[in-house]
Amino acid sequence: MPPTSPATSLRAAGLTGAVRAEWSKLCSLRTPYICLLVGVVLTGVFTFYYGSLARINAKPVQPLGNASVSSVVLGQFVIIVLAMTMVTGEYVTGSVRTSLLWVPVRHRMQLAKSLVAAVVSFVAGVVFAVVGMAVAWIPFRGHASFDLFQATGQALTQGAYCALVAMLTVGAAFALRTAAGTLSAVFVLVSFLPSMCTALGGPFLLAVDDYLPQTSGIHFMLGKAEGPYPSPVGILIVAAWAAAAHLAGRAVLGRRDA
Repeated sequence: MPPTSPATSLRAAGLTGAVRAEWSKLCSLRTPYICLLVGVVLTGVFTFYYGSLARINAKPVQPLGNASVSSVVLGQFVIIVLAMTMVTGEYVTGSVRTSLLWVPVRHRMQLAKSLVAAVVSFVAGVVFAVVGMAVAWIPFRGHASFDLFQATGQALTQGAYCALVAMLTVGAAFALRTAAGTLSAVFVLVSFLPSMCTALGGPFLLAVDDYLPQTSGIHFMLGKAEGPYPSPVGILIVAAWAAAAHLAGRAVLGRRDA
């Protein structure tokens, strides 16, 4: 019986083999470890500042998890960079051709990257949430309440949001193929547009803002009853944006040469 090559074995393994290959590649890079470390530091600094402001300004008592949810406006960019480099790094080095030789079904390779990025980002989001709550508890000094069930829920919702942002970024990276283009496009979508809509105000722009990824994600993570829609709908909106980016990336990947 002729020996089986690694590439043949990987193709035979289907999506599971593709996911394992992407996991191995990600673990061999320094970028994810640097990104996660930066994310922890950013979260700690932001949540300490958030808790200090709440105490200094005598804000009403709020759930402890609100501090870590607010830090997502910065922490999500760590997730974006991590997910982006999984794709754009291969286009820069040309190793995307090797990836497609090992996993010739293009949408399977893209899905594998998305799944790995989502799992890593989910765990990172939960870790950021736990770190943020632990750090914020000190400067809050009585201006925050802690309920284990609510805190756990907010940590998991933060992980879910980070996972979907990662999948959105992977899709955008396959569609745009460059780090500068991907980072610019995702930054505009998740940060610039919400800031512009709230700054300019007006019923139309505020309505648009409600359906942008960051705003709907924060609405979901805070779990507030008031708002334009129930808080669980917020994560469905983020998922819709992630699905749209994934389909755009799949269309470009299928139409153009690697």
